Amino acid sequence: MRSHSRLPPPDDDAQWPAHERAAELARLVPLWPSEIADTSRAGRARLVATLYRALKAERRRGVGGHWSYDLARHAALLAAWRRERAALGLRDAPVSRTVPRPERKRASAR
Repeated sequence: MRSHSRLPPPDDDAQWPAHERAAELARLVPLWPSEIADTSRAGRARLVATLYRALKAERRRGVGGHWSYDLARHAALLAAWRRERAALGLRDAPVSRTVPRPERKRASAR
């Protein structure tokens, strides 16, 4: 399957030029240029949330075996989401796979 998105720049500490950032994000998520150009904390938080929703939708397509799933888009969304989180000052927290079970009250023996 062909993808029209370019591969994102590597996830190193190199500075990502603003015009490349805007072009890549415009290809990935449907946002206005002013929303992409907003680099305030609130603007980046909205962008991170939008990227996360797009990433979840792409994951659902992949897991479900949908014909429109695009691995290159998935990788580009993940890289952009990580870059924007890093620019926001957030780090990936380890995901807890175990959910604590609620305490059950036991019936007293009679």
